[in-house]
Amino acid sequence: MAIYHLHVKVIGRKSGSSAVASAAYRSGSRLRDERLDSSHDFSAKRGVVHSEVMLPENAPQAWSDRERLWNDVEAFEVRKDAQLAREVEFALPRELTQARGIELARDFVRGEFVDRGMIADLNVHWDIGEDGMPKPHAHVMLTMRQVSVNGDENGFGPKVREWNRTEMVERWRERWAELANERLAELDIDARIDHRSLEAQGIALEPQTQIGAPAKRIEIRG
Repeated sequence: MAIYHLHVKVIGRKSGSSAVASAAYRSGSRLRDERLDSSHDFSAKRGVVHSEVMLPENAPQAWSDRERLWNDVEAFEVRKDAQLAREVEFALPRELTQARGIELARDFVRGEFVDRGMIADLNVHWDIGEDGMPKPHAHVMLTMRQVSVNGDENGFGPKVREWNRTEMVERWRERWAELANERLAELDIDARIDHRSLEAQGIALEPQTQIGAPAKRIEIRG
């Protein structure tokens, strides 16, 4: 059964995060953090089946190197509470093959982020859940500034406030459902996802009482 999930958050220094460390973890790689003079090694992480940095047309090619990109972001953002990157995480339909899932993720990221001028660090994870079923999902770290087109050496322009708007997030949520459903239909797969809440879909669920494991064992014995 296809599951809808798309979550957006900001990676920033205020919460103690590092863009380099975050990129290393999501890509399952080892990256050198120049600002902190340390290395973040997640090369033993399993389940990363695709990893790439996707650049808009006017971005320096040097930023296709993940380590260079996020170290440059860290160097440019000088505030102690700087917002370093935006992350969009979304679930891929488990009915797709890995190749089809990666293709779908790339199409969504290209159309909604890269074509708007963001640099996107895309990593697709194909984990296996406790139920033995695949839990494919994608992590996309996005730059928050325009890529400079005036020859500035650092390559960064101002932050784009429009990318922070609630309306933009809602567009991404809706567009992901549309694109995923279009692809599932093209492949004649009988599964669909819906970005709307259960209430908006007209689905009423009765509240369930959660029983912890110890209490459940007592209930069974009784």
